[in-house]
Amino acid sequence: MAFSVLAVNPGSTSTKIAKFFGETELWNEIIRHSDEELAPFGSVVEQFDFRLKTIKAALDAHPDEHEPDAVVGRGGIIDPMPGGTFLVDKCLVERLKLGKPWEHASNLGGILADALAYECNEKHEKNVPAFIVDPVCVDEMKPEAKITGLPELPKISLSHALNTKATVRRAAKELSKVWDELCVVVVHLGGGISITAHRRGRIEDTNNVNDFGPFSPERAGGLPMGAVISMCESGRYTESEIKRRIVGQGGLKAHLETSNMRKVAKRVKKSEKKATMLYRAMAWHIAKEIGAQAVSMGEKIDAVLFTGGMAYDSEFVRLIQERVQWIAPCLVYPGEGEMRALAQGALRVLAGEEKPKRYHDYVKT
Repeated sequence: MAFSVLAVNPGSTSTKIAKFFGETELWNEIIRHSDEELAPFGSVVEQFDFRLKTIKAALDAHPDEHEPDAVVGRGGIIDPMPGGTFLVDKCLVERLKLGKPWEHASNLGGILADALAYECNEKHEKNVPAFIVDPVCVDEMKPEAKITGLPELPKISLSHALNTKATVRRAAKELSKVWDELCVVVVHLGGGISITAHRRGRIEDTNNVNDFGPFSPERAGGLPMGAVISMCESGRYTESEIKRRIVGQGGLKAHLETSNMRKVAKRVKKSEKKATMLYRAMAWHIAKEIGAQAVSMGEKIDAVLFTGGMAYDSEFVRLIQERVQWIAPCLVYPGEGEMRALAQGALRVLAGEEKPKRYHDYVKT
């Protein structure tokens, strides 16, 4: 039996929606939100009514015969929780609304999914559930991986968990293996780069895209701590300016004044020295982190998986592969596929292949 799923993925300046019947995508749309439209809202959660209205307008423009059997939204930054598909209930909605430890547009995913499922149930007298899948706060790290040199500053888990786990499942099919028996390093290459040790169904370690690991198109990655302290004490920057410098204005953006990898690649093809050096350096740092994550698993790994938007750049991926292919075979899955990954999480629950998790079973409320 095929099920119909509506997927919602809110970003900082857009809302992506897509309709699936089984694994077949019926349609998708990206709703753009201008700065002027978002300016009146003081917080992300205050955008709820505005975004819901734009989603409804888009749905009206895409009538189809398949009423959704489930609505699924992108998970947000909330409490640490394991991977999987979570049922959106009142408790989870209230937590998503808090916007803590910090605000993130993806927090609206579960809230919007809940509202759309409720309206569908009212209109068609159905029992349509709302879900979130593998939110960015997924925490399955080993205790050893969280310990740093200061007890008050443990390493937190923050990664592209949705795409990471979907990529592992995809690779498992290609390798004719069970997904939660694989030991792989997953390299998500995007504006932020997360490199994870995915061992037997769990993300045992990750570089954390904002604090550790290689620099990326717009993040600074690991930095010399003494120099960072001096920078903070210099009086030249406010706290928010330093945070923005590290996340958003760091990496290639800081060195080359652009975070657009396509533009950087063009400069490399023209043999521009500075761009070429940064391009190769970023690949070198990524390869080094892949090695570290492979070692952390303590056994031979099945593959190194490359995914994310930057994985379309075959020359960049080649620079990384030539340093790590001795560790394990390298498989490349360009793009993010977030909408399909969301739908697949809901479909697994609807088909009885996976039991939905509940937020309150994993955190103190």
